[in-house]
Amino acid sequence: MPKHYRPPGKKKEGNAARYITRSQAVKDLQVSLSVFRKLCIFKKVFPRDPKKKVKGNHHTYYHMKDILGLKHEPLLVKFRETRTYEKKKKKAMSKKNKNLVECVSTRKPSYTLDRPILERYPTFIDALRVLDDGLTMVHLFAALPAIERENIQVERIHNCRGLSLEWQAYVSRTHKLRKAFISVKGIYYQAEVEGQKITWLTPHALQQVMPQDVDYKIMLTFLELYENLLGFVNFKLYNSINLKYPPILDPRLKSSASDLYALTRYVENAGDENEDDKETRACKTLFKKHDILLES
Repeated sequence: MPKHYRPPGKKKEGNAARYITRSQAVKDLQVSLSVFRKLCIFKKVFPRDPKKKVKGNHHTYYHMKDILGLKHEPLLVKFRETRTYEKKKKKAMSKKNKNLVECVSTRKPSYTLDRPILERYPTFIDALRVLDDGLTMVHLFAALPAIERENIQVERIHNCRGLSLEWQAYVSRTHKLRKAFISVKGIYYQAEVEGQKITWLTPHALQQVMPQDVDYKIMLTFLELYENLLGFVNFKLYNSINLKYPPILDPRLKSSASDLYALTRYVENAGDENEDDKETRACKTLFKKHDILLES
């Protein structure tokens, strides 16, 4: 009898029972590879590296418990509904029936990331601890041009710009900025919010070059997660200084592309905080009696 022989009906044991390949997981969940990647990013499911790779070294492995958890995820149902909606819309467009296309378009399913974000970051402090990458990603896309072939829409760029300006206005109003450093990559900032040091990178105000060897689909999936996370964080921070969120800006300033100035005026109406620590109070008057000269 061969060593690896397993009688029919006998349960799998060891790594064969604990791990599953990516192709098997995609087939088991009945989704496409792109949807599977999106689910893994939203639910924080990472590939594993088992000591003994049952199917060979050329496969990507996931833990069986993680895949079983994805089976009961409400987002999976929404993604399946989206796939059905796209098939119906494509069929209606092939028939060149405008009324049917409009009718199908009104039934497009939508989803929110409230539950995955709450599962990943149960408390506000947990969200602040991992905000570094999210802020860097949002500031990066706020400086990028809209590219249709990469599915980088104008609305996403405007949303990223709005979120980044809201964060900057809060940091400026509450004097939370602690350090800044200019490098070739961009400008590094570090702020201290709720006792957590948050460092992020903003690109220089130059024309951005879009490399061709970057998977923008994966980046846009992470961006979708970080947009929702930063929106929740900004909501909590603005409420802490008695301001409504999203901010109500002056329409005249907003129409003239003076978003940062409009946000600055908006947050200036907030009452003074009485719980500032010693370092924050010192930062408020750090450059009060100094003149700063900038030479090009």
